[in-house]
Amino acid sequence: MDFRGKKYERGSNWSDPEVVELLQLWADESVQIELESCLRNQHVFNRIAEVLREKGIHRTGDQCREKIKKMKLEYRRIKDNSKAPRGGRTWKFYEVMDRVLTSRPALAYGSLSGSMMAQQVLQGSMVESYHHQFPSSALPFGHSQHPELMEIKCEEVNSDDHSLTPEPPQAMSYQQGSPEEQEMERAFLERAQNDSPISRVEIPIETSVSPSGFSEPNMANSSRIQNVVPRPGFSALHRLRKKRKGQRMRDPLDDLLLKTLTSQRAMEERFLQMEERRFQRDLDVEERRMQLEQRRFELEREHEFRMFNVFAQMLSILKQSHSGSSSPVAMPQGLDFSQALSEIEGMRGRGSNLPEIRVRPLPKRRVDMHGFCNPSGFQRSPYLSARGNFANIFQGSTEEGYKAYHADKYDEDKNPNGIINFGTSENKLCFDLMSKRLTQADMNLMDPSLLQYPDWKGHLFLREEVARFLTYYCKAPAPLKAENVIVLNGCGSLFSALATVLCDPGEAILIATPFYGGITQSVFLYGNVKLVYVYLDSKITGTSTRPFQLTVEKLEKALQDAQAEGVTVRALILLNPQNPLGDIYALSELRDYLEFAKRHELHVIVDEIYMLSVFDESATFHSVLGMDRLPDPQRTHVMWGITKDFAVSGIRFGTLYTENQDVANAVASLCYFHGVCGPVQHKVAQLLRDRDWINQVYLRANHARLKAAHTYVTDELKTLGVPFLNRNAGFFVWIDFRKYLKTGTFEEELLLWKRFLDNKVLLSCGKAFECSEPGWFRIIFADKTHRLQLGMQRIRKVLEEREQEILAEEKEQPCQSDQDGKADSTDEVIFVSRHQDPTCASSSSLGDLIGLLQQQMRSSDWLQKNTAEQFAQEKPEIYDVFSKLVGKQ
Repeated sequence: MDFRGKKYERGSNWSDPEVVELLQLWADESVQIELESCLRNQHVFNRIAEVLREKGIHRTGDQCREKIKKMKLEYRRIKDNSKAPRGGRTWKFYEVMDRVLTSRPALAYGSLSGSMMAQQVLQGSMVESYHHQFPSSALPFGHSQHPELMEIKCEEVNSDDHSLTPEPPQAMSYQQGSPEEQEMERAFLERAQNDSPISRVEIPIETSVSPSGFSEPNMANSSRIQNVVPRPGFSALHRLRKKRKGQRMRDPLDDLLLKTLTSQRAMEERFLQMEERRFQRDLDVEERRMQLEQRRFELEREHEFRMFNVFAQMLSILKQSHSGSSSPVAMPQGLDFSQALSEIEGMRGRGSNLPEIRVRPLPKRRVDMHGFCNPSGFQRSPYLSARGNFANIFQGSTEEGYKAYHADKYDEDKNPNGIINFGTSENKLCFDLMSKRLTQADMNLMDPSLLQYPDWKGHLFLREEVARFLTYYCKAPAPLKAENVIVLNGCGSLFSALATVLCDPGEAILIATPFYGGITQSVFLYGNVKLVYVYLDSKITGTSTRPFQLTVEKLEKALQDAQAEGVTVRALILLNPQNPLGDIYALSELRDYLEFAKRHELHVIVDEIYMLSVFDESATFHSVLGMDRLPDPQRTHVMWGITKDFAVSGIRFGTLYTENQDVANAVASLCYFHGVCGPVQHKVAQLLRDRDWINQVYLRANHARLKAAHTYVTDELKTLGVPFLNRNAGFFVWIDFRKYLKTGTFEEELLLWKRFLDNKVLLSCGKAFECSEPGWFRIIFADKTHRLQLGMQRIRKVLEEREQEILAEEKEQPCQSDQDGKADSTDEVIFVSRHQDPTCASSSSLGDLIGLLQQQMRSSDWLQKNTAEQFAQEKPEIYDVFSKLVGKQ
C-alpha cells in the first residue's frame, strides 16, 4: 500500500480499525509523558507511524499527528459546546479522548447495541498479540504495556433522544490496585495537599525509558510515580504535575545573572589584553626613543670631531705661515687627524723644518683595466675552450642574487615571504597600460612577410618608424634616415656587436664607474674586449661640482694610464641618463666628451635607453642626436630600446643609429644571431606609430607613477638618515650605506648585501657597478606600492640591526676619528648631490677653512655644552697633542 499517494495526504481517509490502532499507541502512558515533556514531538509520531507500518497500516508521522490533532479539535468542540455531532449521533471516540486528555483512570466499556465493534485495543488478547508479533527489544518505546488498560468499543447510537452531553456507559468500573499501592497513594496525596515538594517523596522505583529511546531525569521521576502509584483524581494529579513542572523550569534571573558574569569576565580579559599591549607599546616607544637619543649623541660626537679636524688644519696652516713658507701642509683624505698631528709633532722633535713636512700619502690606486675574474684560481673544465671556461666562471653577485630571486620569488598570495627584487632594473608600474595596448586589434597581424627571413637590419617599415620616432623625441635638427637604423634583440646584443666590430681581441673601451655591470659581460664574452675604468668618487674636489661627476680631466688621466700599461683603447661608452647614478649630462658636457673622443680618435657609444624615463619636469634630457653638429659623426653611435621606457623588459628589442655605413653593415651581419622575430617587429612599429597614445596616455601616467614611487623611497631614506643621490631619471636611487660597514671594505659590502638577501630583499651592491668606494648600493623603486612598503620595512630592519651591532662594537673599542669617505650626517638627512665633505679642504685657503669651521660651529652648540677641561678628560691623548701644538706645554 503506497502511503505517499495524494489520497493519504495530511491524515485524511482513516478507517475505524486504523484509528483504533493509532489511539492504542497514542494513549500509551509513556507516549503521553514524552509528548508533554518536549516542545517538538514530530519524532514521537514518526515512531508511531513505524509501528503502524509494521502492522500493515502505511501512514507517515505527519499524517498521524494531523489525525490526532483533528480528533482533539473534535473532542474540544463537543466538550465546549456540550452538543452532539450532526445527526444526533455521539462520537464513538469521545470517551477514549476524554479519558486520555483528562488523565482519568482506566475504563472498560460494556457492549452496546452497535453493529461495529473494535477489538480490544490495549488489554488482554491485543497486548498478547503485540508481544507475539514484536519482541520486547523491538518495541518502539522500549517498555511493556501497562497491565491495567482499557477496552474501546466503538458503536453507533441510534437513539435520537440521546443526551447531548456524553455520559460514560453503565459498564464503567474503576480498577483499584493492591492494598500497598492504595496506602502509598494516600501518603502521596497527603503530601501533595500539604504543598510539600514532590522531590521529598521517597519512593524506591526503577527509572523508566522514554518513548524516544533515551532517559531523562524529570521524565524518569514522573514515570516512577505513575508506575508505582495508581492514577489519583484529575485535580490532585494535575496540581502535582503543574507543581513539578514549575520546579523544573529554570529561573530566568539565573540565566541573566550567568550572562552578566560571563560578560564581565570577558570584559576583564579584554581589558587585561589591552593593558598588556599598551605596556608593550610604551616599551617599544621608549626603546626607540633611546635608540634615537643614542644616535643623536653619536652624530653630535662625529660633528665635534669634524670641527676639531678643520681646526687642526687651520693650526697647521698658521704654523706653516709663521715659519715663512708658502706651501701648505696637506692633510690627505682618509688619514686620521690625530695620526697626522702625531707625525707632525714627531718630525718637529727631530728638528725637521715645517716646510719640508709631508704626511705619507695613501697608496696610489692602480687603474683596473679588466674587471674580470681570473680563471687561474678556478678549476678548468676539460670540455670547454679557454673562452668557454671564462664564460663558465663569469658570475658575480648580480647573477647570484638573480638566481636566488627566481628560486624564491615574492608573491603576495602564493609566497608572501619570498624575495622582493629591488636589484633588477625593470619598470613594474605600467603593466596595465602596456598589456591593454599590445592586445588591441591593430597589434595582431600575421602577414606572410612577417613569418619569413627579413632584412638583417630589420623590416624596412620598422626602421622607418624608428627613424621618425627618434627624430621627434630626440629633437633632431634634421630627419633621421631609416638606412642608418639597425634593429637587434636588446641593447646587450648591441654592446656585444659594437665591441666586436670596433675592437680587436685584447683591446679596450673606456667607461666611467660606477656603470651598469651587464656591459662588462656583453663586451667581453663574445669579443674578448676589456674595459678601462674611469673611477669616479663621491668627493667634490677640483673641477667637480657634484658627486661622481665625469670630467674630461678624469677621462684623459684614465686613457693615459691605460696607454702606459700598453692597452689600446678604441672607444668610449657614455650612459645618458646614467645607470646607476641617474645623472643627466648637460649639453655642454656631452660636447666636451665628444670633443675628447675626437681628439683621440675614439668611437663613442651613447646608451640612451632611459631617454623617456626622466620623470621630473625640472630635469631636461639632451640627446646626442639632438645636437646641431656632432664633432665626429662617423664615430658616434647611439643606442635605444623599448624595454625600459615602455616597461616591457621581456620584449627584447634594441635599435642602433649610426651614420657610418661600414659599422652599420658589420653590425647587421651579426643580426643573423640577434634578430627580432617578424610579429614583434610589427607590434613595435604599431606602438611607436601611436604618438597620441604615447604622449597623452602612457608618458603622463608613467612619469606620475615613477615620481610617486621615487618620492616614497626617498622619504623612507630620509627617515632612516641615509644619504643618497637625488636624481630625477631612471628607475633607481644610488644610496650611501658606508656608515653600516665596519671596516669600509668590499668584503664588508658583500656581507651587507648578503644580509639584505637573507632578509628577503634583493639589492645591487656597488661592486657590481665597479664603484671605487665600498658601501654604495642601488635600489630600484619602479615597483608597486605594497612591494615597496614591504621591501623598505625589510631594509629598515637590516639597517637597525646593523647599527646596533656597530654601536656595540664601538663601545668596546676606543673612539676613533672619522674614516675616509664617511658621509656627513650632521643634519637629519643629507642629499649627497649637494654635500661637500669638509675633509676635502686640504688644499683650500685659510679663509675657506675658517668659513667651514664657522659653518660647523653654527650647526652645533658644542662650544656651549663642552669646555676644554671636559674635553681633556674625555680625550686626553688628543688634548695633549693639541696643547703641544699651540705651545701651552
